[in-house]
Amino acid sequence: MIDRRTVFEIHRLKEMLFSKRQIAQTLNLDRGTVSKYLKHPDTTYKPRQGRSSKLDPYRELIKEMMTQYPKVKAPVVLRRIHDKGFDGEITIVRDYLKHLRHNVYKEAFIRFESGPGQQIQIDWGHFGSLAYGNSSRKLYALAVIESHSRMLYVVFTHSQKQEALHQSLVEAFNYFGGTPKEIVVDNMLTAVTERVGSMVRFNESFLNFLRQFSITPVACNIRAPHEKGKVESSIKYLRYNFWPLRTFIDLDDVNHQVLAWLDTSANQRQHQTTGERPAHRFVKDALRPLIDPLPDFRETETLKVYKDFGIRFDTNVYTVPPRLVGKSITLKADARTLSVYYKEKLVASHLRNWEKRKRIDLPSHSEQVRKLRKKVFMGKQMMVFMSLGQEAVDYLEKLAYASQPLKKTVDRLLILNDDYGTSSLIYALKKALTHKLYGFAYIQNILYQERTPTIRHQPVALKDENLNKIRLLKPNLADYDAIALQRRKK
Repeated sequence: MIDRRTVFEIHRLKEMLFSKRQIAQTLNLDRGTVSKYLKHPDTTYKPRQGRSSKLDPYRELIKEMMTQYPKVKAPVVLRRIHDKGFDGEITIVRDYLKHLRHNVYKEAFIRFESGPGQQIQIDWGHFGSLAYGNSSRKLYALAVIESHSRMLYVVFTHSQKQEALHQSLVEAFNYFGGTPKEIVVDNMLTAVTERVGSMVRFNESFLNFLRQFSITPVACNIRAPHEKGKVESSIKYLRYNFWPLRTFIDLDDVNHQVLAWLDTSANQRQHQTTGERPAHRFVKDALRPLIDPLPDFRETETLKVYKDFGIRFDTNVYTVPPRLVGKSITLKADARTLSVYYKEKLVASHLRNWEKRKRIDLPSHSEQVRKLRKKVFMGKQMMVFMSLGQEAVDYLEKLAYASQPLKKTVDRLLILNDDYGTSSLIYALKKALTHKLYGFAYIQNILYQERTPTIRHQPVALKDENLNKIRLLKPNLADYDAIALQRRKK
């Protein structure tokens, strides 16, 4: 299988009306491979486990030489690695240099223009932080500008992660009503992972995102801010014309205010460079239509459900239905909501909480837990155990609060009752309650160290194992005393 950068190049050349034969020749691929990835671009990439080579320990060193001297020759490289212990021939060195130069060639950045609908420029700006209770979150703004008209879109986030970038760009595309042909980025790691001179290696996740919209990335040269001067100016404009003298409640409030500012001020003003209002100069029909349906670019994680029927995400705990305890779920999150899926079925939805170290509990989940515990407490074995006395009832409540496995623990405690007798078990329960020791192992240890098992003749064993497991409630003698007193009165 080929890597994501090559998949992106296949689709970019297809957009340029290259035939499959021409794409195959340009990228040195088989036509069948080109057809396969045009039809199924999301095919999982699995790098082949190649055979070991004498050159393997020296590949990183050769890459460093290429970075410093892109046109370095094979004999020079061979001499350097011979000094490090390499004992192979020049042929393998020459082939590896050819491979490196071929990959760099394919990833060269494309020079950009700025006609209507041709290009957008993007950049992040840092705007301090927002307070949430006793905690705070860093605040960033992604500015997206359509180069021809200077039409501006801004979205504030608490993260610059890959998923935040993709979600923000989709919001911008919705705001503009379409997608451009090119996107100009600086050297942010979510877009560019490596540079060799003027050659660029783009982030594979970013390429996969752009490929679905048929957008070509353009990377600015290092220390060349003028190449994305339009969006640089927009960040300054945002900082000095929107930000001052405003107060914000939360992230939604910031984004609501900036959207109103865009619609009433930023995109309605007369731009100093064009002499026109961005909203009037903007040519929506020059953009490509949005794909339908839009792909899901939410942040996705696979998480475990803990005993407190909660999942841990971004420092907080969010509840799910208690039946999922111990199972793995899929969480998908954006800036506003968290959606929880189990086996592709939506099982819970939460509003995202930006405070830290909080538990976000849906009332329906707590009610399910109460019903579940009530059902457990009404079981036959539970009733038998509670009939042993108030100490048993108190210990059972503590077990439930400590998230111990109730049914399993009670079954094992009743076996101890059979072995040591009720009075010994009650003694152990009292001692465990005093020292706040909740669990079968504590009771077993107390009885083992301090009590002697009751010697009893084994009961008659019946063929039906279920009958052998029957236990009866311990009768309350006070009830019999009450009956006797009533008869005496008569």
